[in-house]
Amino acid sequence: MSQQPSEALDRPHRLVVLAGPTAVGKGTVSAYVRDHFPEVWLSVSATTRAPRPGEQEGVHYHFVDEPEFARMERDGELLESAVVHGQNHYGTPRHPVEAALAAHRMALLEIDLQGARQVRASMPEALFVFLAPPSWDELVRRLVGRGTEDEEERNRRLETAKVEMAAEDEFDVTVVNDDVRRAAQELVSLMRSH
Repeated sequence: MSQQPSEALDRPHRLVVLAGPTAVGKGTVSAYVRDHFPEVWLSVSATTRAPRPGEQEGVHYHFVDEPEFARMERDGELLESAVVHGQNHYGTPRHPVEAALAAHRMALLEIDLQGARQVRASMPEALFVFLAPPSWDELVRRLVGRGTEDEEERNRRLETAKVEMAAEDEFDVTVVNDDVRRAAQELVSLMRSH
């Protein structure tokens, strides 16, 4: 008797896109997923911004200069790209995402709102998850508390966050980041069920 491959193994996973306002903790939730759920493949974005303390090339981001980013865009190597907070370019390398999905891996993109909209246009079958703060005041506290931006940058990010918060209804589901562990577990549970 020949064995049939498991239907679950043959079914491609649905790309999951995680987005939300600045300082909501997208990177922290994604890092928790990376550290505790090795079955989830996490996309590594390219960016033109400088590394923050503790960030590693190829783990947190691919840090590239402006000419290289422009070349990647021009050559169609990015699934999405955007200028974030009016300053730095961010983008998702296309090939690794396509390879992870072709290998039937659970694939997660952690990107900004502009990028999520671009991915929706090209991959509408993806599951779009909005990561929300427990409250606006908590979002402000997190942004100020992380201490990685000067006052001008914080104000720019808060203005951006107001616009990003208003886009929540564009997403398929909302996960509230009131606790990193709980939010990450809810996200992975959604990935497993889709």
